[in-house]
Amino acid sequence: MAPKIAFTASRAEVAQTARAALITRYGNVAPEEADVIVALGGDGFMLQTLHDVQRLDTPVYGMNRGTIGFLMNTYSETDLPARLQAAEEAELNPLSMTAICADGAMTEALAINEVSLLRSGPQAAKLKITVDGRLRMAELVCDGALVSTPAGSTAYNYSAHGPIIPIGSEVLALTAMSAFRPRRWRGALLPKKAVVRFDVLEPEKRPVMAEADANSVMGVTSVEIRSDPSVVHRILFDPGHGLEERLINEQFT
Repeated sequence: MAPKIAFTASRAEVAQTARAALITRYGNVAPEEADVIVALGGDGFMLQTLHDVQRLDTPVYGMNRGTIGFLMNTYSETDLPARLQAAEEAELNPLSMTAICADGAMTEALAINEVSLLRSGPQAAKLKITVDGRLRMAELVCDGALVSTPAGSTAYNYSAHGPIIPIGSEVLALTAMSAFRPRRWRGALLPKKAVVRFDVLEPEKRPVMAEADANSVMGVTSVEIRSDPSVVHRILFDPGHGLEERLINEQFT
C-alpha cells in the first residue's frame, strides 16, 4: 500500500513547480495524516520543516530543490513510494538554547545544527565559557563561538574550522570563530550531555547576538546550551547515502 505523503516546499519557483508535479502524481494529505513528509527545497527549508513538524512523530524525506542539499536526497519524480520504503532513517536530537538579555528577558529555542554567538558591533566579543558548572575559559576574545550537533558539524561549524562529528558519536563541537585570544585555541569536543554556558563580558561595549538555527536574539548577556533528548527528529535518506555516510565522505573531499 502506497504511503500517505504530505508535500511541502520552499517558496522558490523550482520547489513549488516540483511540489505541484508530485502532488499530481502521488496525491497529497495534511502533515497530521501523513505517513511521511516530503520536503522540497534546500537545507534551510529542511531545517524549517523539521522544526515545523517536530510535534509529529513523522519522518521527513527531503529532495533537493535548493543549492547544497546536504540533508536532502536527489530530486526525482519517479518511483517515490519505492524510494520511501527503502529509505534509511537517522534520528537527531536538537540543542536547547536559553538566552538571557540585559533587561532580564529570556528566549528559549531549539537548534538542529548549531547555537552560535556572534559579535554584533565593531569590536570583538569577549566570552567566558563554563561547562557543567565548571569554568573552562575565563576569557575568549573572538568574532563568535558556537556549539554544534553532529548533523550541523559540516555546516557553520566546518566553515569555522571545527571538526566533522560522526552520527552516533555522542559528542558536541565547541568552536570559536576568528579567535584572537587565545589565538591558537582550536575548540573542544564535549560529551553530548554537557551543559555549555557562555557569559558575555563587557556586553554594552561589545554586544553579542545569539542564533539557534534561524532564531536570533540580540544583546544577550548569557547563553546556556544543552542537548534535548526529549525531541527526536526523524530524517530519511536513500540507501547508501545516509547522514553517517555523508559525514564520513565529507572528510575525504
